[in-house]
Amino acid sequence: MYEVGLVPVFYNKDVEVAKKAAIAVAEGGCRLFEFTNRGDYACHVFTELNQFMAKERPDMILGVGSVCDAPTAGLYIANGTNFVVGPILNSEIARLCNRRKVAYSPGCGSASEVQIAEELGCEFVKVFPGGQVGGPAFVKSVMGPCPWTRIMPTGGVKATRESVTDWINGGAAVLGIGSDLVKKDWIAKGDYASITSLTKDVLGWIKEARAKK
Repeated sequence: MYEVGLVPVFYNKDVEVAKKAAIAVAEGGCRLFEFTNRGDYACHVFTELNQFMAKERPDMILGVGSVCDAPTAGLYIANGTNFVVGPILNSEIARLCNRRKVAYSPGCGSASEVQIAEELGCEFVKVFPGGQVGGPAFVKSVMGPCPWTRIMPTGGVKATRESVTDWINGGAAVLGIGSDLVKKDWIAKGDYASITSLTKDVLGWIKEARAKK
C-alpha cells in the first residue's frame, strides 16, 4: 500500500462496470482497488469482482471500504478481501482483522483517534473526511510529534498535481481518491481509457512529490 501510494475508491452495483473500473486503474499502474460497501447486495458484487480479478489480474490487491461493524467486516473477509477500510474507528473490527491478519484502516478525525487506532494494530490510519478535518495541515500537525504514523487521507484529495503534492508534503503515506479519479461521467460514457490515463498521472505526481521531500 505504501509502495503504490494510491487507493482508488469505487462503488457500482453493476459488477461488469466494477470489473472495467478495476482493470482501468490496474492498467494505469495501480495495484490497489477499494470497493465500497454501499447499496444492496454489495458483498455479492464484491465477491464476483474479487474472483474475476484473481484470475485476470492476480497482482491486484482488492479491499473493501465503508465498513462500520465487525459482522460486515467478517462477511467480506470470508469472501477474500485483502484489506478493510471504514469511515469510523471500531475496535471490534480491529480485533477481528488482527485475528485474521487482514489490514484495517479506520477513519479517524483527531490525533487521539489516530493513536488509539495504532494501539489497536492499524498500520495505516485513514483520516476522514480529509478535507473537513483540516486537510494536509492536519496530517502535518499529527506527523510532527508522531512521525511513525502512516496516514491515508480520503475525502478532499483531488486527482490533481497540486492536491497530490500538498498531501504528500504534509506527510500522507497513501492517498485515497474516489470519484475525482474514477469519474462518474467517464463511467457513464464507458471512457475507461481516461481513468487509466489519470491513474498514471496521479501515480507520477505521487512519485514526483516523494522525490522532492
